[in-house]
Amino acid sequence: MEAEKKHSSAVSNVGAWAMNVISSVGLIMANKQLMSPTGHAFAFATTLTGFHFCTTALIGLVSNATGYTTKKNVPLWELLWFSVVANTSITAMNLSLMLNSVGFYQISKLSMIPVVCFLEWLLNGKHYSSKVKMAVVVVVIGVGVCTVTDVKINAHGFLCACVAVLSTSLQQISIGSLQKKYSIGSFELLSQTAPIQALSLLLLGPCVDYFLTGKLLASYKISSAAFFFIVLSCSLAVFCNISQYLCIGRFSAVSFQVLGHMKTVCVLILGWMLFDSELTLKNILGMSIAVNGMIIYSWAVEGDKPMHYRKDATSDVKLLIKQVDGSSLLKDVELGKSQG
Repeated sequence: MEAEKKHSSAVSNVGAWAMNVISSVGLIMANKQLMSPTGHAFAFATTLTGFHFCTTALIGLVSNATGYTTKKNVPLWELLWFSVVANTSITAMNLSLMLNSVGFYQISKLSMIPVVCFLEWLLNGKHYSSKVKMAVVVVVIGVGVCTVTDVKINAHGFLCACVAVLSTSLQQISIGSLQKKYSIGSFELLSQTAPIQALSLLLLGPCVDYFLTGKLLASYKISSAAFFFIVLSCSLAVFCNISQYLCIGRFSAVSFQVLGHMKTVCVLILGWMLFDSELTLKNILGMSIAVNGMIIYSWAVEGDKPMHYRKDATSDVKLLIKQVDGSSLLKDVELGKSQG
C-alpha cells in the first residue's frame, strides 16, 4: 500500500512537471508564430495575457459550477494583493524586454533564482546548504552561457528589470504560501485569482501595449490564421497556468526556478529545428553545464533532508531528474527571447 502511494505520488509529480514543460514550450512556439513580424504580427502581449487569464477564469467557473472543484474561502484582500503583484510582474517583464537588450533581459531572468532564495530566507526563514548554493551557481552559469549575448544597460531598463524580478519572485513564493496557509489546491487558487487578473489586464492591457508598441488593438486586422493561434495560445496558457501552480505547490519556488530552466534547452532546440535559429557550440556547452547543475541540485536537496525522511520518502526533485534526464531536450527558455 505504501509503495503504491509512493508510486502514485511520483507519477503525479512527473506529470505536473511534464505538463509545465510541454505547455510552456508549446506556448512560446505559438506566441512566436502569432507575435513575430514574420508571423501574424500580433504585438499586444499584455492584452494576450489578459485573454489567457480570461480563458483560465472561464474554465475555473465551469469547474466550480459542475462540482468538479469547490471554492474555498481566501480573503479578498489577499487575492487582490496577489493579483497586483502578478500583473506588475507581467507588465514589468514586457517593459524590461522593450527597454533592455536581450542579453540584459536574460541576465535579469537568471537573477530570479538568487532573489527567490533570498526572499525565502527573509520571509520564511529558509536556509540553504553550501551544496545547494553551489548547484544554483552552476545552473545560472550554464543557462547564462547558452542564452546571454549582448549586454547593454540603461537606467529605465534597469529599474523595470528590478521591478520585474522582485514581483515575479514574490508571485511565485506567494503561490506556495497561499496554498499552504489556506489548505487550498492549485486549481482552486488559480480559479479565484484568474478572474481578477483577467479583468484588470483586459482593461489596462491595450493601454500598456499602445505605450510599448505605439499600435492600437482596434487597428489590428485579424485573420482566421491569427485567430487560430490566439485560441491555441489561450488553450496552452490554461495548462501552463495550472501546471505552474501545481509545481510550486508540490515543490518550491526555488526548485521551480532551477528545474524550470529545462525549458530553455527545449526552446533553443525547437527554435533551431522550426525557425532556423542558430545553435552554436556555446549554446550546447551552456546546456551541458546547466543540466549538470540541475543534477547536482537534485542530489544536494536530497542530501539536505533528515535521514529518516530520506528513508521514508522519495525526493520529488530527484524523481523528476531521473525521469527527465534521459531526454536531452529539456531545460528553460524565455518567452521574451522567443518574441525577439
